[in-house]
Amino acid sequence: MKTIYLCGGINKLSDAEAMDWREAAKKELAGLYNFLDPMRRDYRGKEAESVFQIIAGDMEDIRQAHILLVNAARPSWGTGMEVYAGYSPPFSRQVITVCPDDRPSPWLIGHSHKILKSFPEAFVFLREIAA
Repeated sequence: MKTIYLCGGINKLSDAEAMDWREAAKKELAGLYNFLDPMRRDYRGKEAESVFQIIAGDMEDIRQAHILLVNAARPSWGTGMEVYAGYSPPFSRQVITVCPDDRPSPWLIGHSHKILKSFPEAFVFLREIAA
């Protein structure tokens, strides 16, 4: 079973903003994928003293994942760095991005294998490619 890293903003977001889409993905795709959720290492409020732990944990999750499911509705620096790292060698992971913007950044387009407008669309796509 393939593993999905749930890539998206955390810093400066509410619990709902950071977690609701991740919980929806885990529920909608249960039994088809394993998940790596960076919220299990919630460093909100402790970012300054946890910089290297945050980066190391996220990079290890990307290394272990097959797919990055990216929430780019409200992009963050960390999300952008993770997308770049995940897409690029040595990781070269499949990057599935959810971005409701009609004109996403060329950088996001160039580092995503598939861009969808909503999570329901992404869940349908991920069900189709589950193997």
